[in-house]
Amino acid sequence: MTTRTDDVDHELVRAAAEVARTRCRGDNHTMAAAARARDGRIVTAVNAYHFTGGPCAELVLIGAAAAQGVYELETVVAVGDRDRGVVPPCGRCRQALLDYYPDLRIIVGGGEGEGEGQGLRAVPVAELLPSTYVWADHQLDAE
Repeated sequence: MTTRTDDVDHELVRAAAEVARTRCRGDNHTMAAAARARDGRIVTAVNAYHFTGGPCAELVLIGAAAAQGVYELETVVAVGDRDRGVVPPCGRCRQALLDYYPDLRIIVGGGEGEGEGQGLRAVPVAELLPSTYVWADHQLDAE
């Protein structure tokens, strides 16, 4: 499935880029994420890096959205600090986003050196996980 670039939520990309530019400082916070809620609100978050492991911006975003009463997300994008542009989610985040929001779209593409919005596309989260494992499909029903 090919997704048209005009399906990209550019306001969401700008929101994530603004958070990356203004809130990511040093090695503790290097990525920002933004999500569009079904009701139109935008929720943002940053990662919490730690040498023992730490949540990516997309995982922090899931909690931040819930803390604001947002449980239905339509689109997510992550942007790196220091003008690194849009960064695709890691495997762990892809799986968590799929399990929380199976109909979610992820904005990918448009790395460093590309102009704002160039090369971006919004794809279904399941498309980022070939031969997708859906956690809920493998849970035993309670009797």
